[in-house]
Amino acid sequence: MAKTASKTTPKTAASKEKSEAPRLLLMDGHSLAYRAFFALPAENFSTTTGQTTNAIYGFTSMLINTLRDEAPTHFAVAFDVSRKTWRSEEFAEYKANRSKSPDEFKGQVELIGELLDAMKVRRFAVDGFEADDVIATLATQAEAEGFQVSIVTGDRDAFQLVSDNVTVLYPTKGVSELTRFTPEKVQEKYGLSPSQYPDFAALRGDPSDNLPGIPGVGEKTAAKWINQFGSFADLVERVDEVKGKAGQNLREHLEAVKLNRRLTEMVRDVALPDRPEDLVRAPYDRTAIGVILDALEFRNQNFRERLFAVDPGSEEGEEQEVGAGVEVDGVLIEPDALGPWLAEHGHGVLGVATVDVWKLGSGSVSEIALATPTGPAAWFDPAKLTEADERAFAAWLADASQRKVMHDAKALMRVFADHGWSVDGVWMDTALAAYLDKPGRRSFALDALSVEYLGRELMPTAEADGQLALGVDEQAEADALMTKARTILDLGAAFETRLEQVGAEELLRDLELPTSAMLARMERAGIAADREWLTNMEQQFADAVQQAVSEAHASVGHEFNLGSPKQLQEVLFGELGLPKTKKTKTGYTTDADALAWLAAQTEHELPVIMLRYREQQKLRTTVEGLIKTIAPDGRIHTTFNQTVAATGRLSSTDPNLQNIPVRTDEGRAIRRGFKVGEGYESLLTADYSQIELRVMAHLSEDEGLIEAFTSGEDLHTTVASQVFGVEKSEVDPEMRRKIKAMSYGLAYGLSAFGLSQQLGITPDEARKLMDTFFERFGGVRDYLQRVVEEARATGYTHTIMGRRRYLPDLNSDNRQRREMAERMALNAPIQGTAADIVKVAMLKVDAALRAKKLESRMLLQVHDEIVLEVAPGERAQVEELLREEMASAADLRAPLDVSVGSGQDWESAAH
Repeated sequence: MAKTASKTTPKTAASKEKSEAPRLLLMDGHSLAYRAFFALPAENFSTTTGQTTNAIYGFTSMLINTLRDEAPTHFAVAFDVSRKTWRSEEFAEYKANRSKSPDEFKGQVELIGELLDAMKVRRFAVDGFEADDVIATLATQAEAEGFQVSIVTGDRDAFQLVSDNVTVLYPTKGVSELTRFTPEKVQEKYGLSPSQYPDFAALRGDPSDNLPGIPGVGEKTAAKWINQFGSFADLVERVDEVKGKAGQNLREHLEAVKLNRRLTEMVRDVALPDRPEDLVRAPYDRTAIGVILDALEFRNQNFRERLFAVDPGSEEGEEQEVGAGVEVDGVLIEPDALGPWLAEHGHGVLGVATVDVWKLGSGSVSEIALATPTGPAAWFDPAKLTEADERAFAAWLADASQRKVMHDAKALMRVFADHGWSVDGVWMDTALAAYLDKPGRRSFALDALSVEYLGRELMPTAEADGQLALGVDEQAEADALMTKARTILDLGAAFETRLEQVGAEELLRDLELPTSAMLARMERAGIAADREWLTNMEQQFADAVQQAVSEAHASVGHEFNLGSPKQLQEVLFGELGLPKTKKTKTGYTTDADALAWLAAQTEHELPVIMLRYREQQKLRTTVEGLIKTIAPDGRIHTTFNQTVAATGRLSSTDPNLQNIPVRTDEGRAIRRGFKVGEGYESLLTADYSQIELRVMAHLSEDEGLIEAFTSGEDLHTTVASQVFGVEKSEVDPEMRRKIKAMSYGLAYGLSAFGLSQQLGITPDEARKLMDTFFERFGGVRDYLQRVVEEARATGYTHTIMGRRRYLPDLNSDNRQRREMAERMALNAPIQGTAADIVKVAMLKVDAALRAKKLESRMLLQVHDEIVLEVAPGERAQVEELLREEMASAADLRAPLDVSVGSGQDWESAAH
């Protein structure tokens, strides 16, 4: 008998040694979020909708570490409401010198608040007061009530709160290191007691708060005076005793210093709705946290696990049931028992799970579990199956009438095929279903989906190289895997309801599930690779890289590391004195756009050399990756991803074949390394001509654009003649280039600024070009306006087949996020419909090949291009079939046009 249960997290050393006194942790939310923002590079943390997340990530990381180390029983976070407080009313210049928060920081504090709410953490923000005052009030109350208090803040004024029972944790390195300020530490640092700190701060002044200091008086003099006179009040009373120029300056600025003293004193009696005893930590809402982390696109599973590890609901002896749990009546299959078990239980719908770690192509997979909706479940090791059991299992897997629920069915199909087992009857793939429900999600981990949709956690499984981990009880491991199978089954039922609600059930059944099975076959087939050719290409790129390095060194007269941004900055802007580029936190940027700008602005050769160096280095890395992935069968078996691009487009990894440039000589040369395999006649490639623009014409119903497609003439020339008002014969290459860039730009949601960057013209010129286009093709303008308005009202866009793209940021108050979402709203229906059409075409071609029992097969789909391997004597039949099935994949008002080519390698088969 197995029952789902939450993982429990062992207590840390700090929690084991906790005293009997309650422990309150207080954090200054705004201060720490701002520090986190500058501690992590904003360019490395953003969502696909343009929301920067570095402050959220850094703040949460510090929060996790602090909760782990301090193990508080009570917890609260205080935030500032605005800059208007009692201090600003008393001193109008208070903090007036502070610059406006960066655009990238905006919105992150609000999102931190949402995460804290999901963690059930009490948040305080009081009009007229700063977060410091709230913290001072709670700390004072808590100390009086016998609490041990820890305060995490980046404001040194909090040192005045330090006592034997109150410790300030002050960030000294970003947000990764906290220094503990006890009374002894304050004395050691400043030579003063905590109670004397506000006196000292008043004399020193605080530039960050715009509080003026005394000319000629620094920290040493301020501390000396406080120690000499005992307190600020005594110093004021005996101010005439202070000698010298410093004393004169003190007397001249005494009123300002008195004001400083009032402003640096924290308020300890703010009226709050809760007292410290009300701030006891509560178990997280893990479902809500999972939704938030997915929306923030935090892909690091360890990050999620660390956050859940400090969930107070997971404390030792307080095991948390996220949900009611589920019981499975599991059995470990004995020899010759699998056939009878399937005969009894295999006629409904079963969940299928395997140990997650396997080696593709190794011909083996360890441990498989099956589960029914009513409780019975089975576990077995396929290596120990008898012939009779293996035949029974293979027959059940291949039976289309026996419904199966899997998580990432494509991966299972591929590895089951290594055993000679085919899979049919997949009724639900929980990973694909989660993708269709929330296509912007970046993690489809089963445990996260279980918490979000079922409200329960998976039991841990031991997966070491696909085998049971040493010392793990077999029954316990089997129970965990059978519970996993049941979870997959239950998720399938949940997603059936969910997909019906969002109108995506047909998309799953008719498109994504069949595509998954087809891609599994394509992945297993792979494509033949010419190792010798690719090795020579890698050497050529390596030589080109070394040549660029030598030229770069010669251009500046000494060696430096071309791969070091810091050294390159020193050379470009320090030694050579070239014009400064955009300033970042790590210096002046040296990215490709910056180097291209420098090349245009100056006559120095180094920027041009650097661009060539980086391009050749990238090509070398690409080819190295290809060579490493050539399997023992001489073929490259990429993995196609259905759940990465929110628009529905396929991508590939291991290796990423979309990394290979399409339009450069080097890219074409690399493609010559992909060749026809032994036993086949040629490669055949096919794709659609201008499919995005045809989709745009269909969706917009613009008669002029549709006519341009149906005229049989060059589209961009025809459109250019209408936009510029000239005869087609008078359209020059520059006119055609502008129209081509703009037409595709509209399909990709390109702004006038983006178009100006592409064409090298001003934004005003680009805007006028777009306006002229829209005057001629008003249907396109109206469609683009309509699609954004509809998406703003509904929260999503959709393709012709009903694929949704959710864009909540269309109504965001943040202009950057809103404009990014608007571009996505323009892009998603067109790109998504094109992606759906390509998948339909592939399924039609695959079905036709199989129906006609041809040996030719599909191998790749890259950038909407389909690559097939043609068996001897089947070329004409396959090409005819390809054109017919692809052309009929969708009924558009701007008919689909198919281009086909063939050859002995991928490049020569281009069309």
